[in-house]
Amino acid sequence: MTKRTTLAQLASRQGLVLWATALALAGCASAPPTPKKPAKPASRPGISLAGLQAEGAGREILMYTLSLLDIDYKFGGSNPEAGLDCSGMVAYIYQNAAKVKLPHNAAQIASLARPIDNSRMRVGDLVFFNTLGKPFSHMGIYIGDGKFVHAPRSNSVIRVDRLDNSYFAARYEGARTLFD
Repeated sequence: MTKRTTLAQLASRQGLVLWATALALAGCASAPPTPKKPAKPASRPGISLAGLQAEGAGREILMYTLSLLDIDYKFGGSNPEAGLDCSGMVAYIYQNAAKVKLPHNAAQIASLARPIDNSRMRVGDLVFFNTLGKPFSHMGIYIGDGKFVHAPRSNSVIRVDRLDNSYFAARYEGARTLFD
């Protein structure tokens, strides 16, 4: 009888181990993935990216620019993995899309670019703003249809905004180009 009890206890333990293993596997298989962080909108409500078009270098710049939407802002940031600020974003895009090396400073980039009339802006041209009480303190890349992409501030992401947005329209300093 002792042998039977031992066998019964052993069978019970094996059953318990099998049951616990099956439960653990089922739990692992059905657990939903944990999101890294909540989704952040790349553009403001009502801003569509449909119908954007570009030619030549502007097309490459547009593709690189749109690929960076939702990348975190980081003051002084110069690569997407660590985050980007406005001039770091522009320098990164121009280096990779057009093989043009730019400084990591909005005012210095403005000094290298040629001013253009708003009616002559093309995709890939640069737009500048006075957001800190000094000229050329913020910048973005024009993507057409009155829209631009920029890295606005800490605790935000690279996103699309409109040039006629009341905040940016009041601080707009003009467009400049690095194209011929």
